[in-house]
Amino acid sequence: MSDVIELRELRVSAVVGVLAEERERAQPLVFDLDLERPFEEAAMNDDIAETTNYADVLALTSRTATEGRYLLLETLAYRVAYEILAFDGDIASVTVAVRKVRPPVVEDVASVGVRCTVQRP
Repeated sequence: MSDVIELRELRVSAVVGVLAEERERAQPLVFDLDLERPFEEAAMNDDIAETTNYADVLALTSRTATEGRYLLLETLAYRVAYEILAFDGDIASVTVAVRKVRPPVVEDVASVGVRCTVQRP
């Protein structure tokens, strides 16, 4: 399959991290999502009912991040991936990348993050 819906740089503030300072307040995160699913019919018919509404996926991702409290970015990434697959049965796989843009480290780094891909069985 070659059809992919790309969602880039969704900015969300959420509680994620193992350090005490990260557990006390939300921090900025950035998500990139790739949804692999056929959308040729939607393209041919110009019909949103035949594809995935990305606004719904963005809202689901934001809600999953902000309503939970996670120790690991890995946990958050997989939780988002499974929520998206449960939301839309036409998605064959989802790749979720999530980054901390202000990680609590002394080194000068733009971001730290993880990326996971989950395929429908």
